[in-house]
Amino acid sequence: MDCRLGVLALGDSITNGGGELQYGVALQSWALWTARGLGLPYTGVAGDGARAADVVAHQLPAVRAQAGGSWDLGCLYVGVNDVRALGFDEAAFARDHRAALDFLAERCERVLAVTIPLDLGRPPAGYVAEGNAAIERNARETGALVLDLRDFGARNLVMADHVHPTAFGQVAIAERALATLEAAGMTVRARPSELVAPSDPGRLRRLQGDLTYAYRHAKVSARAAALVARTRVRASG
Repeated sequence: MDCRLGVLALGDSITNGGGELQYGVALQSWALWTARGLGLPYTGVAGDGARAADVVAHQLPAVRAQAGGSWDLGCLYVGVNDVRALGFDEAAFARDHRAALDFLAERCERVLAVTIPLDLGRPPAGYVAEGNAAIERNARETGALVLDLRDFGARNLVMADHVHPTAFGQVAIAERALATLEAAGMTVRARPSELVAPSDPGRLRRLQGDLTYAYRHAKVSARAAALVARTRVRASG
């Protein structure tokens, strides 16, 4: 008897989800939207701020506690916090990411690994290429599917920090995930973009939204410029 539990998701705050409404649409995890699109139950153990080592140390044991569990799909999106760190350790990241993929492969019929957007953070993350190389290599060696988000990003899809997806961004990631899974033979029962009904904010609300985004973006950019300047001063001293 097939008793698979649906979709299992590991990762950081992007997969954990939660945040501001966007024109009446709740900010929910892309992995949860993916599960809804597949018509499957969802188990999410992602945690805010998690790095690959945290997935191995905390999230895998949380899944092990569900003795005998197996899933239709395992999702792993981690690395954003790793590649933004000044002390990024490529070998350690690759090892922990691989351990998480191996763990999912033992318990899931299919596994989906997610790459990192190239335009990540302010100042821009310095190790995205190295992180993505490890993710793609691990996926290839373990037989995981790859959800490529390297080109992901737009004003209405990513917040002003250039890290966290908006509510619409989470839906857009799920749409990409479902397209990848459908190409691999999974049955898609609903499109997340068809499950939401954004409200029309009107011209004034849209203008307010644009001004708020511009203000937040300016703050993020100013902090980033100040950080770069301080780093250069320390390096020259």
